[in-house]
Amino acid sequence: MKIGVVKERAPNERRVALVPDALKPLLAAGAEVLVERGAGDGAAIPDKLFVDAGATIASRDDVYKQADVIVRVQRPDADEVTDLREGQTVVGLLQPLIDPPLMQKLAGMKVTAISLDAIPRTLSRAQTMDVLSSQANVGGYRAVLMAAEAYGRYFPLLTTAAGTARPANVLVLGVGVAGLQAIATARRLGAIVTAYDVRSETKEQAESLGAKFIVLKSVADASGAGGYARELTPQEREAQQNELNGHISGMDVIITTAQVPGRRPPLLVTAAAVNGMKSGSVIVDMAASALGGNVEVSKADETVVTDNGVTVLAPTNLPATMPAGASQFYARNLAAFLAHLTQDGALTLDMEDEITAATVITRNGEVVQEATKKLLNPEAAK
Repeated sequence: MKIGVVKERAPNERRVALVPDALKPLLAAGAEVLVERGAGDGAAIPDKLFVDAGATIASRDDVYKQADVIVRVQRPDADEVTDLREGQTVVGLLQPLIDPPLMQKLAGMKVTAISLDAIPRTLSRAQTMDVLSSQANVGGYRAVLMAAEAYGRYFPLLTTAAGTARPANVLVLGVGVAGLQAIATARRLGAIVTAYDVRSETKEQAESLGAKFIVLKSVADASGAGGYARELTPQEREAQQNELNGHISGMDVIITTAQVPGRRPPLLVTAAAVNGMKSGSVIVDMAASALGGNVEVSKADETVVTDNGVTVLAPTNLPATMPAGASQFYARNLAAFLAHLTQDGALTLDMEDEITAATVITRNGEVVQEATKKLLNPEAAK
C-alpha cells in the first residue's frame, strides 16, 4: 500500500496530515509513504525530515498517480477532486454533513472517502484516533491566548508599585474538550474562570480545573447522544439566553465552544447580551462557521468591534494557527486510524467494525453513510 501525503491548499491551512514521527508504525506495517514536496513547510517540517524518517519526496502529480491512499487534513476543493482517480481512497476531515454534494461526486468517481470527523468519540478504543478531540484541545488553548492578546489588561492579579490590577473574569460556554482546555489555559494565566454547559455531567469536570460552574434554573439537563448536547426547544433556548445574559454582562472575556456536527451552532450570546458588556471586553467565538456561530454579532474569520467597545473574534480554524503542534497530534491520530484499517500491508475495510462503518462515507460508487444519504435524499428519509 502506498500512502500519499499532499500539501494542503485551503486558505491559511498550515497543517500537514502526517509528520515524520508518525511514519514509523506505517512503514513497519509494510506501507510506502510518498510526501508531496513542501507539504510540511507550513508546519516548519522540511522535506529532509520526511526522507530521514523513510518517506519519499515526490511531485504532487506523482503522489496522486502512485498513491493508493491520499491522506490530508481538509476536504479537497473542486480543483483538487479532479486529481483523484477511480479506486483511490481519500482520508481526512471531509465533513460530509457540511458538503454532501462533494461526497456524491466522490462516489460517482468511485473514490472511497473516509472522514475522520465521523470517528465515534465515545468508543474507548477509538480515543487514539479521535482527531476532533486533539484539534479541539489545540483550539481551546489558542482561543484563550488570542483573547489574552486582544484584551487590553492583565489576566492574573498583579500587584506592582504602580498599583494593583485585578484578575480578568473569563466565562467559558461549552465544557467539551475545547472548553476544558480553555478553562485550564485561562486558569494557568491567572484568570477567574466561570463555565457553563447544558450537560450536567460537565459540572464536576469544570470544577476539577478550578472553574465555578453556572447552574441555570431555567433549563433542565440536556445531555444527548455521542457526548453532544441535545437540541434545546425554542422555549428552552429563550429561557437559557435570558438567564445567561445576567452572567455575561459582568465578564471581561468570553470563550464560546458549543458546536453541533453538520448543523448551525446554538446561539448563546445575543446581540443584546453583547451590548450589555463593558467596553474593552473580548469574545472569542470558537463555533464560528459559514453556518453561523454561538455569538449573534460574530462574523466568520473577521474581527468585529461593537459600538460599545466589545471586540468579537471569530476564527474558524484555530488549530491551523498552531500548525506544528496541531499536525503532530493529527498525525498520531491518523496513523492509529490507518493501522486499525490495515491488514497484511493493505487497506481492509471491515464494515462490521463500528469505527470503519462510521467513517466510510463512499464505497463502490455509492454514498454508504446513512447520515449523508439522508441529506442527499431527504424525501426518501421520511
